[in-house]
Amino acid sequence: MKTRSRILCGAALATIGLMVGTSAMAGKTLDQIKQRGQIVCGVNTGLAGFSAADSSGNWSGLDVDHCRALAAAVLSDASKVKYVPLTAQQRFTALQSGEVDVLARNTTNTLNRDGSLGLHFVGANYYDGQGFMVPKGKITSAKQLKGATVCVQSGTTTEKNLTDFSRANKLNLKPVVFEKVEAATGAYFSGRCQAYTTDASGLASVRAKEAKDPAAHVILPDLISKEPLGPMVRRGDDEWFAINKWVLSGLIEAEEYGITQANVDQMKTSDNPQVGRLLGATEDLGKHLGLDKEWLARAIKTTGNYGEKFERNVGPKTAINLPRGLNNQWNKGGLMYASPLR
Repeated sequence: MKTRSRILCGAALATIGLMVGTSAMAGKTLDQIKQRGQIVCGVNTGLAGFSAADSSGNWSGLDVDHCRALAAAVLSDASKVKYVPLTAQQRFTALQSGEVDVLARNTTNTLNRDGSLGLHFVGANYYDGQGFMVPKGKITSAKQLKGATVCVQSGTTTEKNLTDFSRANKLNLKPVVFEKVEAATGAYFSGRCQAYTTDASGLASVRAKEAKDPAAHVILPDLISKEPLGPMVRRGDDEWFAINKWVLSGLIEAEEYGITQANVDQMKTSDNPQVGRLLGATEDLGKHLGLDKEWLARAIKTTGNYGEKFERNVGPKTAINLPRGLNNQWNKGGLMYASPLR
């Protein structure tokens, strides 16, 4: 009898486990978003190519596109996003306090942040490294900056990396620290600092948008750190974390399978089983996230796949003029590798 009871009990638990595995609870953040009818997204105060507002208050950029894709997936309307511009010092507190639902603000994943802030890194939407910009001239390497003044923003990994690089190479660099990025870049372009340092993508953005003569400034080839940038959410809501993770992964995988903003509807009839899964034509993956089966198709139709987002916001045909490099697909020599959506 005991053996039979154990078998019956095990079967019941397996059934319960199967039921739990087939659908997701909505999660408190998703519930709040649906009640509010809007996602609140923390973004940069203004970094062209990642998150910046035009004169009419319309936001665009690689990070902004994550928020738009989320809104399309969750609320069926990419316009239902409130953008909250945050400085480097404000960003984590705003997410921790619930002021924003997601932080999409060119933020680096580090052990310290992952382990001490009560936040989850969703995944990388841009692989970067810290570099230096200097006026065009004789300096061709960061190691030639011995004794130089360097403008840098406080409250960032950039500030610590600069100190580490200076000490390791005995350069005696002199940081000139500013709370806001606009102040740091303004000081550099006015000649107060001999160099400006931040992520290489940020250097390209600043040079393109703020320099009176972009050709008069050079981004040195040295990269002194690894900077995997991406969105973050609060710990304690696994459902919301999963939605963010799979929206990001889904747009990366869409590029791999050739699904674009223009052909997404046509691709629903594809003979490729994985394409059918991604677009909800043959399977309902959305039920595992508390969403409907069209969630990813809407996201792709809103922003395009990852490659389209990259090219539109920061690619070689934009003023930012960044090569795909590490941000290419894994099968083309890059690091963009999505976990399987199945």
